Amino acid sequence: MTTGRFGVRADVRDWAIAVGVAVALLLTGLSGQHSATGVGLLGHALLVAGGLALAARSRAPVPVLAVTGLCALGYQAAGFDVPAVAYLFAVYAAVRAGHRTLTLVASVLLLAALPLAALASLHDTGAAFAQARGALEIAWLIAAGAAGEALRQAERRADEAERTREETARRRADEERLHIARELHDSLTHQISVIKVQAEAAVHVARKRGEPVPAALLAILEAGREASRELRATLEALRDDDSSPPHGLDHVADLVERARSTGLDATLTIEGQRQDVPAAVERTVYRIVQESLTNIARHAAATTASVRIDYRQDALTVRVDDDGRAAAPATAPTSGVGLLGMRERVTALGGRLRAEPRGEGGFTVQAELPVARLSTNRPPVDRPPVDRLPADRLPLDRTS
Repeated sequence: MTTGRFGVRADVRDWAIAVGVAVALLLTGLSGQHSATGVGLLGHALLVAGGLALAARSRAPVPVLAVTGLCALGYQAAGFDVPAVAYLFAVYAAVRAGHRTLTLVASVLLLAALPLAALASLHDTGAAFAQARGALEIAWLIAAGAAGEALRQAERRADEAERTREETARRRADEERLHIARELHDSLTHQISVIKVQAEAAVHVARKRGEPVPAALLAILEAGREASRELRATLEALRDDDSSPPHGLDHVADLVERARSTGLDATLTIEGQRQDVPAAVERTVYRIVQESLTNIARHAAATTASVRIDYRQDALTVRVDDDGRAAAPATAPTSGVGLLGMRERVTALGGRLRAEPRGEGGFTVQAELPVARLSTNRPPVDRPPVDRLPADRLPLDRTS
């Protein structure tokens, strides 16, 4: 059933046309001299059926073309000299849907069969041909087909223009991102590097002389390092080229293995039946695991971590747990860059993110991402738990 505002409007329009044509055909048939029983009733029924069939012309143009053509033959055979108006509407709908050859063949067959149908009721060849010509004028048929083809071409050009606009907008957005990345790199990278190097030199000199290092100087040094990390992460995000092969669910195991190689007891568990999910969801899951494991390695002092991916009927859930240090909710400072980035990615896909300390200790990052039901030929995943890993890119603040 068609849903939505525009779908309902199209259905109402189709039904209005169908009822209007059926009424017009029936009134035309009633104006003739036909009996109220037997063949006459059958002819009236075929007139109404041919008109009402047009209600489905947008959804099933080819069956409607066949039904209206057969109804036209039927009421011609019953002696009703009524134009095949419903068939002309069906021709328009079929050609608009792209069935040009099939419509042409069906129309030729109908033109050949109409005189035979009329002959069955008139038994007069000349009169039968005249009635058939009146029932389906060639000019009307050509006009209906031409109108359908013209509208089909117009819709195709409109679709191509829309795709071109989208591609142009996407290209301009990519160019703007790269421009911003270049500007940030040229204007900030050098200055931040100077600040960091000068602060490191000052700290080194003070310690070499045995002098106490001012707290303000240490704060400047740490701020410079953090600014440098955040700038690198920002530039990487801005320069992210979607045309390159993206990291997705198939690469999460590599993240886990890399984290394990650093000494973290990391495991990966996949539950549910593997299904195709949108590429944006795959990339988001990869980034969540990557940033979470990076955060664990840098800030949590954890010994174990677990990554769990759960395929559900209409959602994909990813959860990362560790047994490291975690700030209590009441004292947790403002979200860091890593957590903020994860939240933005998840929210953009209509999902939910939960990142908080656990009561029994450790920290949990869990995201639930909605996925469209896509057909898939992939077999269910039957992988043993894999040990896992942290990534070494996109810094994630532990504070959340």
